[in-house]
Amino acid sequence: MTPGPDALRATDVSLAYGKERIVHGASISLVPGCVTALVGPNGSGKSTLLRGLTALHRPSAGHVVFADGAEASSLGERELARRIAMLAQSHPDPSGVSVREVVAYGRFAHRGRFRAADPHGDEAIERAMAATGVAELASHPVSQLSGGQRQRVWLATCLAQETGIVLLDEPTTYLDLRYQREILEIVRELADAGVAVGIVLHDLEQAAEIADRVVLLVHGRIAADGSPLEVLTPERLSAAYEVPIDVEAVADGLRIRPRRIRRQPAVSRAA
Repeated sequence: MTPGPDALRATDVSLAYGKERIVHGASISLVPGCVTALVGPNGSGKSTLLRGLTALHRPSAGHVVFADGAEASSLGERELARRIAMLAQSHPDPSGVSVREVVAYGRFAHRGRFRAADPHGDEAIERAMAATGVAELASHPVSQLSGGQRQRVWLATCLAQETGIVLLDEPTTYLDLRYQREILEIVRELADAGVAVGIVLHDLEQAAEIADRVVLLVHGRIAADGSPLEVLTPERLSAAYEVPIDVEAVADGLRIRPRRIRRQPAVSRAA
């Protein structure tokens, strides 16, 4: 696959909470048809950088620019929602609201002011629910669903926005293996359909399997940016996570494990 032009580019972006700078001079691009995975230790700035790409967190320095030259920070909420969708780590827990009503939230930017008509809204909602496997739950209250089902509903809400860029912040966290697999398959299908996908993942093997590009953050700085094989090396990962890590190429990706702890033989005591 030959990457197309950037859908979104961040250049020398710094992000802070109050006086504490979390991300330092990061430059990253999202490309249509590619999955870009952000990985790194806890507290390395992955989620903060992802939020910075949406202008939900305004950079203290640097620029985030769309393909047409528009700067993210200059756009209003509705215009941003037509361009970029984000699945956050946490979501509200609406009471008495059906799955279909929640997925319909993703269409707010297309309705315009005063809830103007959205001619393609129903089709977009149905497609999003079908793609995430929640169509049969359309009339169910979201509050009665399992954690994995809710995660798919919120992903459907993002898909209903019909944007060219989708960002996902640890979408597989707390899900069992089946739902992790389903979410990752949907993410890969999005990219294969031409969407630019940015995703934060803790599981390095998942990143190796699904991503076209991997960005490794350490202490708020980009330590490496390239293909999974270029970035997810024993040397880079051991330095980033400050523990010896072994990496082995396997048929479907990489096997990445902290080095096994060697137990010392028990010392027998004299009677």
